[in-house]
Amino acid sequence: MIQAPMHEFNILRPSTQLPPPGPHTGPPYRPARGPQCYKFPYWRVCLLAPDVRSMVESSYSAEPAYKEVRAGTPEEYGDITTLGGLLDANYKLPSSREQVRRNLLSMGRGAYPGIIGFDDDVIPALDRALLSGHDTFLIGQMGQAKTRLVRSIAENLLSPIPVIRNSATNDCPMDLPAADLADALEGTGGSSRPVFHVSPESLEVLRERGLETPVEWLGGARRFRYVLATPDTTVRDLVGSIDAVKVAKKGTEMYRIDSYSPGQLMQAKHGIFCIDELPVLDPRKQVALLSVLQEGRFTTGPYPVYFEPRTMLFATANPVDYTHSGRVIEPLLDRLASHVHTHYPPTIHDEMMIIMQEARLPPAAVAELPLRALAGVIAGMRNSGQINQERGVSARTGIHGLEILVSEAERTRPTAAGALPAPRLSDFHALEQVAKFELTELDDTVENRARVFAEIMDAAVGDACLGLLEGTVDEELQLIKDEFGAGTFRSSQEMQWSGGADPYERQMADHPLLSKLLESRLEMALEAQAKLVADLGEHGIQAKAADIGQDHDGLRAVLLEGLLEGLCHTKPRMLERRDAGYSPA
Repeated sequence: MIQAPMHEFNILRPSTQLPPPGPHTGPPYRPARGPQCYKFPYWRVCLLAPDVRSMVESSYSAEPAYKEVRAGTPEEYGDITTLGGLLDANYKLPSSREQVRRNLLSMGRGAYPGIIGFDDDVIPALDRALLSGHDTFLIGQMGQAKTRLVRSIAENLLSPIPVIRNSATNDCPMDLPAADLADALEGTGGSSRPVFHVSPESLEVLRERGLETPVEWLGGARRFRYVLATPDTTVRDLVGSIDAVKVAKKGTEMYRIDSYSPGQLMQAKHGIFCIDELPVLDPRKQVALLSVLQEGRFTTGPYPVYFEPRTMLFATANPVDYTHSGRVIEPLLDRLASHVHTHYPPTIHDEMMIIMQEARLPPAAVAELPLRALAGVIAGMRNSGQINQERGVSARTGIHGLEILVSEAERTRPTAAGALPAPRLSDFHALEQVAKFELTELDDTVENRARVFAEIMDAAVGDACLGLLEGTVDEELQLIKDEFGAGTFRSSQEMQWSGGADPYERQMADHPLLSKLLESRLEMALEAQAKLVADLGEHGIQAKAADIGQDHDGLRAVLLEGLLEGLCHTKPRMLERRDAGYSPA
């Protein structure tokens, strides 16, 4: 060994870039707060700075030297790209539960963008669970945004954290105790406890790169892991397993931690782990989650260490599965500290907002009337005694319904240059293909489902259209009926307001009172449309599809069909619907 004042030379490895022959000249290479390195011919020789250990211990014990922009996230955190930068800042890593708690307190209701209809019950219950640091069980029927809620928590309430670049288990250098981190930087020693702090790959990077170990900042979305439970889901999927490839390629013994391949739990370290449809998971496999919920750690395979995922755990279930089938084991139910029940949108307005938020539409002009009628159809299905409400009627039914209505408008009515397809009530027959439900009182046949759905749809459309006739007295309605005489007002989804073989506008010339009523309702419809656009904006929803612009002729066609339908639902009925159109009742 070569002696030098106050230092020891440690010869590392042959340099990957050989210096030119001859004696070394020039100043030494000095990384910030790290080893002093000299280059000699064919070797790199480093002087270990004597303060590495004290530097780590000082950084761990000192107060953070930064202002937080979020829980545990420094201002201009993107400028910190190495372990040395983290130590300089005295960085402190809060747990995922602490991040969620502190960020929720600072954000309030803004923590759940895109979640509609839960403000009065689900959100307060979920807030209490998160502030308490609970692992949470979300119970609700299909299509009630359970998984979306959990994903929203991960994306909005978890702060960016620094992890060693390319780490499969989100390893932060500060996962290591101070003594273990100092040992890694000095290339000596091992873990002070039988705990999986960081992966062997990350530990090797720390030993090789020292204070120059690169770190990247991961947001909550990248620390969210979602598992849909199926009968094929294995314990290995959750907790990890021996990687036969590592054993074969590296010659690693199977019992050494180097052979470990992380499962979903460790991949969600410092994040959120969600297991969807928990009752589907075999009870013997549910046991694997017990120690994680109880102690925050687990063991697996032959490895002589504890694994600590340091994650928040969420599970979801349909109430039928977990109450009737009893397929969630009692110890697991007990350890899921908070049970939060979700529900479908409580109002027609909320249903409309969700439909517009989630529907994937081409350029279209969606009027308020058919949108409200569609939401009414979904509400009618959920309130029907003939439909199995234990299975529920998913919010996706309305979302898919609007997509189908726009497609039907595109399919049946050619649009002029610059015009957009506009769904109308005459397109509603197409909704049958997205109406997914199960009958209870009748035989659950295709014919019975079609009949029940047609009845529900007719009632919902009638309710929406009767609103257009508010303020109209019976005498006016009778005069409008008299205009029909013995004839029929022809109506079909192929007809346009103007243009074509038999446009609505031409027929309206024979119905002056109906035409006057239509024009009086046009201003009301424009106000309702403006309110729809404003409401969508308040929820942060793209409102382009609801902006009908100056296409008042398209809106007139929508309103005319609405008025004709409304006249079929008055008491007494003024009109009745026939195959060719509408005739006096």
